[in-house]
Amino acid sequence: MIAHDNKKPDLTEWARYNLAVLARHDLCATGTTGRLLQAELGLPVACMRSGPLGGDQQIGARIAEGQIDVLIFFWDSLEPQPHDPDVKALLRLAVAWNIPVACNRASADFLISSPLLGHAYDRMQPDFADYAHRGWSALATTADQVA
Repeated sequence: MIAHDNKKPDLTEWARYNLAVLARHDLCATGTTGRLLQAELGLPVACMRSGPLGGDQQIGARIAEGQIDVLIFFWDSLEPQPHDPDVKALLRLAVAWNIPVACNRASADFLISSPLLGHAYDRMQPDFADYAHRGWSALATTADQVA
């Protein structure tokens, strides 16, 4: 769970409303958001670093390692973020690894109320073997041909 500064009150309110469901899951969050959620919910939350200090990247690494199943990220679309490249990298990893993402309260409501959330879900895992074999030079060549 992640929330930009202006969205932290919205995320904590949403989490409080969904406390019973969240209590059945292992929670992980970036630093400040995680500490707020722990205090608000009284639930254990694995806290990474603050987002701008590497927390977004730590969450992304956990996604790539298969340790995160759902990403709740209330991001502020109207405020520029100094760590925007980290945010984009995190969202790119979530999409690449086929992780459901909720970026606002409405999408989080749909995600948390899904009947799939309470059961084992066999998420299709992408096969990135082709990327590993081609390497960066093949990707650069393809990009150069497109341009």
